[in-house]
Amino acid sequence: MTYRRAGQADAKVQATFGKTDYEVADDYGATIRTHVIDFLILADELGHEPQASDVIVADGRKYEVMDLAGEGAWRWSDPYRTTFRIHTKDIGADT
Repeated sequence: MTYRRAGQADAKVQATFGKTDYEVADDYGATIRTHVIDFLILADELGHEPQASDVIVADGRKYEVMDLAGEGAWRWSDPYRTTFRIHTKDIGADT
C-alpha cells in the first residue's frame, strides 16, 4: 500500500484493513449508525503521525484520512502503542 502526504515522498507500507463502527446524531436528534474503513499500520514503519487529508492507496482505490468525531484521525490499536488505527473514507479510484 502507499501512504501519501502533500509535500512528501510517497511511502510504501504494510497495512491491514479494519473498520470502526460509530454513531452520530443529526440536527434533529436522530442517531445515524455507520462505519469507516480503517488501516492498521505500524508506527515505526510510517514514521510520523497520520493527519487528516493524507491519502492511503490500496487495491486501486484512494482512502482519505479523516477526523472521526471525538476520536481524531487515528488512535492506537494496541496497548503497547506500536500500531496506528487510521480512520479513512473511500474517495474513489486511483487514476
